[in-house]
Amino acid sequence: MNATHTRRTLLCVICESSIEAAVVADARCLGAHGYTVSDARGWCNNGERDGGWPMSGNVRIEILSEASVADAIATHLQKTYFAAYAMVCYLSEVSVLRSDKF
Repeated sequence: MNATHTRRTLLCVICESSIEAAVVADARCLGAHGYTVSDARGWCNNGERDGGWPMSGNVRIEILSEASVADAIATHLQKTYFAAYAMVCYLSEVSVLRSDKF
């Protein structure tokens, strides 16, 4: 028996931990059925985010959804947060099991 899978879009958002609550609230309002949040650390040409204290931490928010929902959330985040906050978003097409969850 082969596993049945469905195509969905994974939206990954890496942002400052201080705006986590606002980002997930926005995602829910725009149609996300769920999300996963984890701590994230890293470095880029703008500096290091080491998470040594709460204001220097990042989170990684992952949302699996239909492509149209992921696009709407990404567009909203770009318009609302990119200018004032450290944030990176990327979208990937993925195959998921239990597609009724997403």
